[in-house]
Amino acid sequence: MKILLAEDDSKLSKMLVYLLKKEMHSVDAVDNGNDAIEYIKLTDYDVVLLDWMMPQKSGIDVCKYIRSHDNNCGILLLTAKDTLDDKILGLDSGADDYIVKPFEILELLARIRAIKRRQPKAFVSDIIDLNNGLSINKTTFTAAYKNSDLSLTKREYQLLELLIENKNITMPRAQIIDYIWNTEDSISSNALDALIKLLRKKLTDAGSSNIIKTIHGIGYRIED
Repeated sequence: MKILLAEDDSKLSKMLVYLLKKEMHSVDAVDNGNDAIEYIKLTDYDVVLLDWMMPQKSGIDVCKYIRSHDNNCGILLLTAKDTLDDKILGLDSGADDYIVKPFEILELLARIRAIKRRQPKAFVSDIIDLNNGLSINKTTFTAAYKNSDLSLTKREYQLLELLIENKNITMPRAQIIDYIWNTEDSISSNALDALIKLLRKKLTDAGSSNIIKTIHGIGYRIED
């Protein structure tokens, strides 16, 4: 799923991004309500996670903005406010669900899945096809070339998904490393080189050769 996290607590945000990516979700993160609205204008998210008390615009303000623009993405409010009146206000503002801090990550993930089940028509297609026959399925975390499944590791799939979602855009090496390994501090650029090599070999063996382009001194991209 494509998820937007709007949370101004940097430690909590970083932890949630790491855990959500481990669950194979694609995550954007912002720390204030204005940026959340700008991201929502540009991207079709499956689920938006909103902290209630953010700078500039609150989670409630962002929630009302989303619904006033006929956006049916799933909305989950994250907040320390736990009175009945607060919960009613959040839900009446357009949120699909409400979780009180501190919360367990397993409960958060379950609530995200429940939102998706309740709103199947609100989500963008989870299958992305390229013109050369390569495709990914973001629901099953699988890839195929001309209808033949590719056997990819978790990180190989994450790399392929990132490049396909940003096709025709050069992804900087540092951004790729941060997306795939995130908080693992000891990762070197050699790890990315090795991962690119492994993914390229599997694509070549399947018949889709030379699709990942090296942009020297910058990073990589997939052209379509």
